[in-house]
Amino acid sequence: MNRSQQVDLGSGSVGRLLFSLAVPTITSQIVNMLYNIVDRVYIGHMAPVETVGKLALGGVGVCLPVIMIVSAFAALLAMGGAPRASIAEGRGDLAEAERIMGNCFTMLVAVGLVLTVVFRVFSRPILLAFGASGNNISYAVDYMNIYAIGTLFVQVTLGMNAYITAQGFSMVSMKTVLIGAVLNTILDPIFIFGLGLGVRGAALATILSQAVSAAWVLRFITGPQTKWRLRKIYLRPQAEVVLPALALGLSPFIMQSTESLIAVCFNRSLLRYGGDVAVSAMAVLTSIMQFAMMPLQGLTQGAQPIVSYNYGARNPHRVRRAFKCLLASCVAYSLTLWLLVQLLPSLFARMFTPDLELIDYTAWALRIYMGATGIFGIQVACQQTFVALGNAKTSLFLAVLRKIILLIPLIYILPNFFADKAFAVFLAEPVADILAVCTTATMFFFQFRRSMEQLEQPS
Repeated sequence: MNRSQQVDLGSGSVGRLLFSLAVPTITSQIVNMLYNIVDRVYIGHMAPVETVGKLALGGVGVCLPVIMIVSAFAALLAMGGAPRASIAEGRGDLAEAERIMGNCFTMLVAVGLVLTVVFRVFSRPILLAFGASGNNISYAVDYMNIYAIGTLFVQVTLGMNAYITAQGFSMVSMKTVLIGAVLNTILDPIFIFGLGLGVRGAALATILSQAVSAAWVLRFITGPQTKWRLRKIYLRPQAEVVLPALALGLSPFIMQSTESLIAVCFNRSLLRYGGDVAVSAMAVLTSIMQFAMMPLQGLTQGAQPIVSYNYGARNPHRVRRAFKCLLASCVAYSLTLWLLVQLLPSLFARMFTPDLELIDYTAWALRIYMGATGIFGIQVACQQTFVALGNAKTSLFLAVLRKIILLIPLIYILPNFFADKAFAVFLAEPVADILAVCTTATMFFFQFRRSMEQLEQPS
């Protein structure tokens, strides 16, 4: 690791810069997704597939809301602090960037310890509330009781890796995720099948892999290669540092944590209207949706340092150019993914299970659930640019709009208007996406233009 791995955020072609930052970050997001997807692929093939494999897959799927909550708290302090640190560096205040990172690190550790206790003590009632059934609760509890032990490692890995990316060390941040994901992929079959640990083996492989990634992150941000160093003098949390970071981080926090709430709503509704097969199908759908979101998040995280740094440096031309490149990339990806899902839904389903009944049901549901994915790139590009600019209020509203104001009510409202109620539950996702994209694009057009005009005025 050396400074040659860092890029200059304030000069050169914005398109090439975005590409150099986004490709490793996208790779990181895709590889990071393997943690849960690889677990589910192996678990779905546990013999006998028709009983154990299917129920175990549903049980681990019910754990997804808890996993999303853990990731959401990491995003709260990562995506809330990293853009502010980038803006500070753009203004030439390196000490402030380090102070923000140090304060957020301490908060991440504290949150990780609290979540560990909560999920260990209350795993069973939480999972039952999240939609576990009498058939799959034992698998869900077995997985969660072990996964909860590694919560601190997840907080450090996901939370602090964002600060490595924000400095321009995208290759280093990619290695962080790659190390853990490759190790997880190797350990999964050994623990699940070789040692006969089943779902507990999948959870154990995950937390060991995250521990190795966390050690890698800490080694870098305390070493000589980093530009923002984790220093002891900045570890004591200060309200004037932490509170603005929390305010900005609320948008990505709500985006991810409400995925947990939404998964609960979907699971409970589908258990009522479609039974265990619908809940198992939902576990597959959420995995595929993760595939849809992770590369988009990788693109926005690659663009964030460029937008934030140049916004702090008062360079509106590069901010505009970065957003245009980001928007074009996000839309191109989301359209491609939508086309593949609509043409080859069974191919995606077969990745997770050989059960023909579940494959058929999942393929049918997938076309509905991801019906508006093609335009979702607009939503992600606009909303995350608000975060990169430090616009906490608007980014928070947009996060609340799509998930809480639109999607959750639609899950319960639409079944009243359709004979096939399971179809109506799946339909809630594309309807909410269309309404959210229209609102976000309209707000962004006016507010982004106003922000750039302010930058063009003499300071």
